[in-house]
Parts: sequence; structure tokens; C-alpha cells
Amino acid sequence: MISDFLTLISGVIVMPWWGYVVVTLVLTHITIASITIYLHRHSAHRALELHPLPSHFFRFWLWLTTGMVTKEWTAIHRKHHAKCETNDDPHSPVIYGIGKVLAEGSELYRKEAKNKETLKRYGYGTPDDWVERNIYSKHSAKGVALMLIINVILFGPIGITIWAIQMLWAPVFAAGIINGVGHYWGYRNFQAEDASRNIVPWGILIGGEELHNNHHAYATSARLSNKWYEFDIGWLYIRILEMAGLAKVKKIAPKLRIDSAKTECDSDTLQAVISHRYEVLAKYTKSLKATLAQEIIHLKEATAEYGIDNSTLKRWILADSRTLQDHEREKLNQVLSNTKTLDKVYTMREELAEIWQRSTASTEELVKKLEDWCRRAEESGIEVLQTFSQRLRCYA
Repeated sequence: MISDFLTLISGVIVMPWWGYVVVTLVLTHITIASITIYLHRHSAHRALELHPLPSHFFRFWLWLTTGMVTKEWTAIHRKHHAKCETNDDPHSPVIYGIGKVLAEGSELYRKEAKNKETLKRYGYGTPDDWVERNIYSKHSAKGVALMLIINVILFGPIGITIWAIQMLWAPVFAAGIINGVGHYWGYRNFQAEDASRNIVPWGILIGGEELHNNHHAYATSARLSNKWYEFDIGWLYIRILEMAGLAKVKKIAPKLRIDSAKTECDSDTLQAVISHRYEVLAKYTKSLKATLAQEIIHLKEATAEYGIDNSTLKRWILADSRTLQDHEREKLNQVLSNTKTLDKVYTMREELAEIWQRSTASTEELVKKLEDWCRRAEESGIEVLQTFSQRLRCYA
């Protein structure tokens, strides 16, 4: 009797317990792949073109497993980049706090999705065909209801659990971890103008989105991995689609070329420095950290006088000066006046950043500014500046 009852309520597919685990991981991974390939890299950033076949599959799958609307997701993400780490950023942990973004990331998304101005300004170029208007957008909740029915038919009662995990996967990993942890904890290859971090160097579980700092440095790149030790599984899928004629990559992050024979700055050097400015700043910041570590012992009296601890001093020095409050900047300048070396290294970083911020200057003027910066760095007598400048001249 019991076995007959279990057979009656079981689904079409019966598997051992580990089989259901594998199925759940596969289903949720397809959802993550759909988000990173279709919504993120294709729709929001136009980093690749997709053939209608995979494009519509991704739209259909996201309707079944998340209920997300392409226009809403695209608009919100574009606004995130445009207003990153400001009060207008829809989901910045810098503004809302890491706890709120982790726990309520999907609520922040739904709140912003109701902002018609956001959709109008940032939602351009998204699907507007009959299926989108009459099914996916109009009945977004019915897709996830259909997924529940399908799961129960296929797997029986355990299909409800699989469905629940599917429904939680995107809010937890995409809305929570990427939007939260990806702007809070991890390592940085690039000194981007925001708090973005690479969570881990192997982007598998979240489709490559773990490499979030790389993405913010080169937002329109279809490949999120940048260093030799980084792996972006989303890029692997894109290459497979491309080889099958179902996708076309439009842009990837440029690779830095070094010409050791160069001894003077020219227009190629300038272009390379501007293109790789976040990497330039990241490398410079390492030099700044090393100089700070050497000089910190000489700053004890100054930091004590102004009530600044070492961690605060480090944060102020490594931060973009534009993000500091006036009183913080004043205190920092007073502390730096006590150490000629650190003050020089810090000031030279600000001057280097100004070169690519001069949007109205001509190429000739900027090349002259860059050459002058390198000359002063090499005449400073500070080894880290001299070494950095000599390498900068070799950018090609």
C-alpha cells in the first residue's frame, strides 16, 4: 500500500537523492547563465550580439524561473553603472549597507522597477515584440507559476523544493551577492571609480559575475576574466555559442602592450594610459601602499595630534580624493606635510589622474603633460616613482 501510494504521488522522473541535487544545480546554473549572457552582457551592455534562437530561449527561461522583465533588469543595471555608489544607485551597499543589499536585494530591484523615469531613460533597445508585451511583461508572475507545475509533474512533491531553490537562486546570488559582496569584499585588479571587487578569481557558480571589479573597469567587455589565473565560465559559453554561429562578440577588454625600447611618451603612450587608466591607478596604488607602510612610523605624532588611527589614514590615502569630505581632506594634507616622500607619491597620483580627466585638452597637450609627469617622477629621487614612470613610458 505504501509503495503504491509513493508511486502514485511520485513524478514522471524518479531519481536517487543526489540526482535531484544535480538537477537543481543544473537548472539554477542555466538561470545564472541566462542572466549573465543575455540580460547582462547582451542586453544591458551590448558586448555581444545573440542569434534569435538563444536570445528567445534565455527570455523564455528567465520568464519561467525568475519572472524578470528584460527592460526592467536592463534599465536598473544601466542606472547602477551611471550612478554607481551615489544616492541614485538602485542597490549600492555603500549607500544602503551590506546587510540590506544582501537580505533585501530583490526588494530594492522591485522598488526601482516601479520607477518609470528609470525605465524610460535606461531601458532603450530592449525587446518590444508581441510576446514581450503580451506574455513576458504582462504576465511575468505566471511564468514562475508554470515552472512550479512543471516541477511537480516531473519530480513529484520534491519538485516544490526544487522550485523554491530556483526562485531563491537569482535573488540571493545575483541581487544579493553580486550587488552586495561584489561592492564590498574581494580583490581589485583595477582602481575603478567605485567600490567594485572581484569576489573570487574563478567565476563558475555565478556565471563569471564573481569578477565584478573587472566588469566595472571594462563594462562593455563580453569577457569578465582579465588575468591569466581568472576563469569566466560565462565567457566559455559565449565562445561555444560564437563557434556555433549563434553569437558574435563585439568587444572585449584591451590587453596592455609593453615596448621596452620606448624612452619617451607619445600619442600611443597616452592612448594606452587612458585606455588602461584603472590598471595604471591600481599599480600606482600598490606603490602608494608600500610607501605608506615605510612612512607610517614617522607619522605617529601627526596622526595622534589630529585623532586619526592608521586604518583611517590608509583609507583616506588610498581613496579618490574627490570622495573625501572637506575636513577629511584638510586633516590628510596636514598629516602628509610631515612626510615629504609619502606626500610626493600621493600628490603625483592625483596629478596623474588629472591627465585623463582633462577632456578639453588636445592630444599634444596631454602628451606633454604626461611626459612632464614622468620627468618629475624620475627626478624626485623616490625609487617607486622612478620605477613606475620608466614602465609607464613603455606603454604602447
